[in-house]
Amino acid sequence: MAVPKRKMSRSNTRARRAQWKTSAVNLQECSNKACRKPKPQHVACPSCGQYDGRQVVQPA
Repeated sequence: MAVPKRKMSRSNTRARRAQWKTSAVNLQECSNKACRKPKPQHVACPSCGQYDGRQVVQPA
């Protein structure tokens, strides 16, 4: 197994970690015809509480 010969400096570590970027959440329309508000994929709609055409959460 490969082992580093020297400790990586703080500036090099931070420069490497600076490349880790997050991506924006993909939003899609709610499948409820009365709602149609944007919501994250694979998540119950926060405004109407439906997921995949059925009520799973009480709306807030």
